[in-house]
Amino acid sequence: MKIHRRPNAKSAANILASTLAGMLLAACVNQPATQPPVKTVDFVDVQRYAGTWYEIASFPLFFQRQCIANTQANYELAPAGKIIVHNQCQTKDGIDKADGIAEVVPNTGNSQLRVSFFRPFWGDYWIIALDPEYRWAVVGHPDRRYLWILSRTRQLPKEQLDAALEAARKQGYDLGPLRFTAQKGD
Repeated sequence: MKIHRRPNAKSAANILASTLAGMLLAACVNQPATQPPVKTVDFVDVQRYAGTWYEIASFPLFFQRQCIANTQANYELAPAGKIIVHNQCQTKDGIDKADGIAEVVPNTGNSQLRVSFFRPFWGDYWIIALDPEYRWAVVGHPDRRYLWILSRTRQLPKEQLDAALEAARKQGYDLGPLRFTAQKGD
């Protein structure tokens, strides 16, 4: 099994160019006037949120195009209120990994984070729904272009998945492009 660590110089340049293009496109898209703004949960206990989350479903994204299964993220608390992010997924050639850093946006109850895999560029990571027992989370973006359904386990029971999907719908997300992630093992 081959392990790839991102970003290297070539892939970082490609990711950077794609990210900038995506940011420009997102800046040009206006939300319909009838759609209320995306809201995050009131409070997230970052100590409880830390740890491993498995991707159950997401909107297809350019930087995950090589992922075919077992996408997961691990959040590790670090000094000065930072969170170390370790993402990985299975590709046809092995494992692809990317490491980054996140920080909580002040005065958001820890429900809005800024994440970077190559500084100085940061992206929004908004926790828009969270199971009271921290079994699942819905993470989105204020422009509704990104969405992830995450679980503490590789499979999410139907009733919990339905609750997560309904939370995203209530926030105005179109679930048509949602892609379910194969989680194999354990």
